[in-house]
Amino acid sequence: RMLTRTPGVVAQVFLLLSIVLVIAIAVIQINQQQILSPGLKYGIVFDAGSSRTTVYVYEWPAEKENDTGVVSQTFKCNVKGPGISSYESNPGALAKPFDDCVNKVKERIPVHLHKNTSVYLGATAGMRLLRLQNETAANEVLASIQNYFRAQPFEFRGAHIITGPEEGVYGWITANYLMGNFLERNLWRTWVHPYRKETMGALDLGGASTQISFIPEDSQENINSTLQVKLYGYNYNVYTHSFQCYGRDEAEKKLLALLLQKSNSSSNVYNPCYPQNYSTALTMKYFSGSLCTQSLRPANYYPNHLVNFHGTGDPGLCQEMVSLLFNVTACRGREDCLFNGIHQPKVKGNFVAFSGFYYTINALNLSGHFSLADFNSSMWFFCSQSWAQLHFMLPKFEELYARSYCFSANFIYYLLVHGYNFDAETWPQIHFQKEVGNSSIAWSLGYMLSLTNMIPAEGKLIQLPLKPPLFAGLLVFLTATALLCLLFLVYLCVVSRNQKNISRVEHVFIPE
Repeated sequence: RMLTRTPGVVAQVFLLLSIVLVIAIAVIQINQQQILSPGLKYGIVFDAGSSRTTVYVYEWPAEKENDTGVVSQTFKCNVKGPGISSYESNPGALAKPFDDCVNKVKERIPVHLHKNTSVYLGATAGMRLLRLQNETAANEVLASIQNYFRAQPFEFRGAHIITGPEEGVYGWITANYLMGNFLERNLWRTWVHPYRKETMGALDLGGASTQISFIPEDSQENINSTLQVKLYGYNYNVYTHSFQCYGRDEAEKKLLALLLQKSNSSSNVYNPCYPQNYSTALTMKYFSGSLCTQSLRPANYYPNHLVNFHGTGDPGLCQEMVSLLFNVTACRGREDCLFNGIHQPKVKGNFVAFSGFYYTINALNLSGHFSLADFNSSMWFFCSQSWAQLHFMLPKFEELYARSYCFSANFIYYLLVHGYNFDAETWPQIHFQKEVGNSSIAWSLGYMLSLTNMIPAEGKLIQLPLKPPLFAGLLVFLTATALLCLLFLVYLCVVSRNQKNISRVEHVFIPE
């Protein structure tokens, strides 16, 4: 009976109204966010490496997050043929290999957005070497690329040779972006900075250079050897170093030149890193014509002279020869020193190793992260196989790569253990990965993320009915109102029941 009185009716109305409003606001907020799809922008990055060029298409919402676009990879295409530095004597021949990928990219991006889509070409260590060796040839290659893109419908932003530290930092940005260490979606489906999330270090192995990048234990102590990166409103002090001539291909050329130097014959050389029963003939120019092998060039250097290399498949001797490629004596026992006398803070935290690291580990039938002992046993087993056996062991057999996996494995071991100072304890913290989701781990995504800072921000296209703070405040207020109304109704029920009990007692004690 009490519930039918005015306070009870009002409480019931408020309770019902609060519940309806909470549901309505939540439904409208979620639906409205899904209905108002943001406009998209596209960017194209040509990763012009020393051994090949890869094209990536990225897209991001037209609105931005703290001056950096939320970028995702939507397409990848490998340009046929070698890297652009190989066209030094015929720059005009670059256009034809590019065509196939560029035509596929045109199909992926809406036609009406072509003229507003920026194209960037970043060339790495192969072109850095060419510029040191022959600056005129390097400029002609870049000019040929400029001419090619003038005839394309996209907005070409230039072909640039990026520095080693830039390549390292961009790789670090890519790895951490894909791992979700910069951004994550909160309850309101907006992007926020993750709370207390550690960044990962990045290890990149290309054809002509290798990079290590990570945030050291004490950034202030290492301030002179770190670069400051600002992403999504936060600053990061990243240690990075790029080792020119220590990419997989150039390092192998140094090994071949060293083997020739130590051999008694200039025509027949035994290579402990090549598989047993494998032989190949290579010109002197192939391995001694590089700037990286200049110091190992023989006195009787004839570019077209053929040298026959015979594989012996000797893992112990292979490791011994690979160790000669590193100058560890320059550090003189200093803990904060890499090979070749380069300063490096102590490695810290988890690392992701990609590009050449991943492909070699995959060839050894390993994946993810594993112990140093497992790596050593797999490497030893692989290096002991004959050329014929490798045909059955490798999922994808290509002679150029198959013959060199043993060298690559030994080179990776020596680089990580004796170069970067990983040991049995810290080795399992290295994750060997090719991609995260559908996105490749490569410096090009970090490059795109940084370059989106230069693209003018447009007006927000996702217009939520309520801003997240107001939405949260209303939810708290309406939920509190509903709870108070519910408590008040419970109170009225209790009071009503007590009054009924009192009435019964009084009725029992009334004299007849």
